[in-house]
Amino acid sequence: MTTIPTPGQLAWQHDGFGLFLHFGINTFNGEEWSNGTLDPASFDPSDLDAAQWVDTAVSAGAKYVVLTAKHHDGFCLWPTATTDYSVASSPWRDGKGDVVAELAAACHAAGIGLGLYLSPWDRNAECYDDPAAYDEFYVRQLTELCTRYGPLYELWFDGAGSEGRTYDWDAVMAVIEEHQPDAMVFNMGRPTIRWVGNEDGLADDPCRYVTETTGISVYDDGAAALDTARYLPPECDVPIRANWFWQPDDLHTLKSRDQLLDIWYRSVGLGAALLLNVPPDRRGLIDEADRARLLDFTGELHRRLAQPVPATLTVEGPEIVATFAEPIRIDHLELREDLTQGQRLDHHEVLAHGTPIAKGHTVGVRRVHTVEPVSLQELRIRLTGDDARLVSVDGYLAQGAETDGHLARSAADLGG
Repeated sequence: MTTIPTPGQLAWQHDGFGLFLHFGINTFNGEEWSNGTLDPASFDPSDLDAAQWVDTAVSAGAKYVVLTAKHHDGFCLWPTATTDYSVASSPWRDGKGDVVAELAAACHAAGIGLGLYLSPWDRNAECYDDPAAYDEFYVRQLTELCTRYGPLYELWFDGAGSEGRTYDWDAVMAVIEEHQPDAMVFNMGRPTIRWVGNEDGLADDPCRYVTETTGISVYDDGAAALDTARYLPPECDVPIRANWFWQPDDLHTLKSRDQLLDIWYRSVGLGAALLLNVPPDRRGLIDEADRARLLDFTGELHRRLAQPVPATLTVEGPEIVATFAEPIRIDHLELREDLTQGQRLDHHEVLAHGTPIAKGHTVGVRRVHTVEPVSLQELRIRLTGDDARLVSVDGYLAQGAETDGHLARSAADLGG
């Protein structure tokens, strides 16, 4: 059934956090969407170090990265046989460089997933106005990416600029099914994950995993209809600054730690995945200010949600009861749904001492509530849905936050 997740989808949902790496010819020209005419000679990072990008991701707790191998301008970060508009025409590495290969090697060494973004819209390709010719061109590019760099974690198809355009998605998907069947497919073709519908990094409650449509882009209010309802968990994308590509004049737009925490609670904390853009600069390095802010944010998140202490979970009629061995104090609460048979819970309410302290709709892969600090030895959770007993419960007290104390956590799963 299409409404039941695959093991790959569940693994992707549990990973939940990746870094977007917007990097390309735009980086060196102060552009966000260039038109495909910028001189390839302008692409010349002085100190490109993909291992530094990956180390930043690993240090932040990200499970994967997604690189803009080709953005809308058509400039390719690998030496493709399809066009001269690539790193092979640049002075970087004397025209013998391959950004995708260097990143793939760094990801493999660190054990994190490699995702690649290949823009369907191409403002440089002369054949773009000939749909059949361009489809063949695009399939060749995708085949190169799917066969040269080892296993891919995610393939990212951006709808921007393609509003109203139809591509040969059957041919595209045939490449993926032959060469990268385990890769998650973002939003277009025959997707396995979908765009959340905004570029603010924010999901909604309820955060539904089954849908009959996907959003196209921020420039189109419409939606692309699917052939049937499908299990497509959402990914939230957002830049750490105002722009997607590194720019020399937008440091003042760098999001604060609290802004990034708010985004995390409204994405990962609502059962979606978060793809946070942290772009390499003109040196080919993650900017020190961006890296510091990223690690400040994820470090604080780790301080809030760490050091598990187990509890016992039981079912009492319509309620799940979490009982701790001794009184504890919490200010965060996490619920998790067993999704192996699909998403089934519609609403939840959590009570301490008979008083509701948290409620909402979606539980999903994870639902994180912040609550007023409360001391307790027992929590009661009321759930509604097709099977309201498939859930696990964690309670937390933020370490190093306003109050001291011990994190309380139960990771036991209840089955029907």
